[in-house]
Amino acid sequence: MKKMFSKILVATAAIAMSSLLVAQTADQTASPEGAKLYIVSPQNGATVTQTFNVVFGLQGMGVAPAGVQTNNTGHHHLLVDGAALPDMNAPLGTAVTHFGGGQTQTTLTLTPGQHTLQLILGDHMHTPHNPPVVSEKITITVQ
Repeated sequence: MKKMFSKILVATAAIAMSSLLVAQTADQTASPEGAKLYIVSPQNGATVTQTFNVVFGLQGMGVAPAGVQTNNTGHHHLLVDGAALPDMNAPLGTAVTHFGGGQTQTTLTLTPGQHTLQLILGDHMHTPHNPPVVSEKITITVQ
């Protein structure tokens, strides 16, 4: 009887978790096919001074501030020196710098050495789209 109860409990938990995942994915804002996020400047492999500009590029979608819900739009989040992407099924948190005002560029100051930069587009609630719109990770050298 105990084994049967344990199996039922495990099965119920699995169904609940899969339902939660499906519901969470259904709540994510859709991204259009072919949407592309990229870093215009600096280019991959560039050498930059400690303070430099980063320009964001986006094709197939538009930019809108956080809190503004418009189809096929989002706002930028910048991941600096991220070993891995944050959870793509939840609002982006402290692992990224938020550009909720709809900014398309920023000025960074980094320590000398190699660094990586990567963009993630978030919807009006800072949640990545489905499928996620993420740039290639670039590597730069700061002098």
